[in-house]
Amino acid sequence: MTTSILRTADAWWVRTAGDAARIDTAATTTAELLADRAALQTTGETVAVDSLDLISPVTTPCRVVAQMTNFESHVRDAGMDPKTVPLTFFRKSSASVSGPFDDIVKPEHVRFLDYEVEIGLVIGRDIPVGTLLTDNDLADAIAGLVITNDVSARDIQLPQTQFYEAKSYPTFTPVGPELVLVDADELKRFGDLRLRLSVNGSERQNAVVEGDMLYRPLQALQSLTRFQDLSAGDLVLTGTPVGTALSAPAKVIEIIGNLLPPAVKWKAFFKRQAGNQKYLHDGDIVEATVATDDGAIDLGRQRMRVRYP
Repeated sequence: MTTSILRTADAWWVRTAGDAARIDTAATTTAELLADRAALQTTGETVAVDSLDLISPVTTPCRVVAQMTNFESHVRDAGMDPKTVPLTFFRKSSASVSGPFDDIVKPEHVRFLDYEVEIGLVIGRDIPVGTLLTDNDLADAIAGLVITNDVSARDIQLPQTQFYEAKSYPTFTPVGPELVLVDADELKRFGDLRLRLSVNGSERQNAVVEGDMLYRPLQALQSLTRFQDLSAGDLVLTGTPVGTALSAPAKVIEIIGNLLPPAVKWKAFFKRQAGNQKYLHDGDIVEATVATDDGAIDLGRQRMRVRYP
């Protein structure tokens, strides 16, 4: 049975049915809490979960690393062949981490704001570069799972052909509400997790990991630890399925576009995108869930309002 950790500005909590029990801990960071997770004790104080002002259960600063085009459905929608897509990563600033019910704030200069529901892996222990991880190490390396949303400024990302700025503005990584601690048996059900995202009640993304995710958590962590350290409390985003606002243009348009100078090509591309109503607008409500269909593993529900300056 999973354990769900919640966080408010002044405390950590364990979810118990409709209530939350305050954890007796002096931990101020996710890493500190995870160091004592085997001996978590509650104070006896319980409150209704709905009464809590929940914030991200992943504290910052931390590393935020994301896998790129890691769902077959998303890869095909981007006009690529899944058989040729390598395991690749990009970084996000941890200053982009926000709570599960905070507003998503569009920077004033951004025109095309997109969403990407993802499963976040919360690292459970320090993993030095060069560590050789096996399947037996996975439950020790991954403390738990969270819902994340890789919010993206597409008009910054695409012309610059880099991701860091476009995905690192404040509020561009909503996390939580629950940090669901998982054991080895529960991690074996990772493939059963279903990712869903809706905008104003209209479903945009709905996919199960099994049969769609290209590179699973063990492969991702094995690759990452070849070239960098990971620390307890770090966050690894594992990719998003089809259904984002951005979609590849028709092949003939792409061929013609590639013949144009870059500035002309991107001007024409975003002129077409201006008619795409799936991008996020001021006042939109974005909701995201990740759970197994039987509810045995449930990471909760995010609900954010989009706010234009």
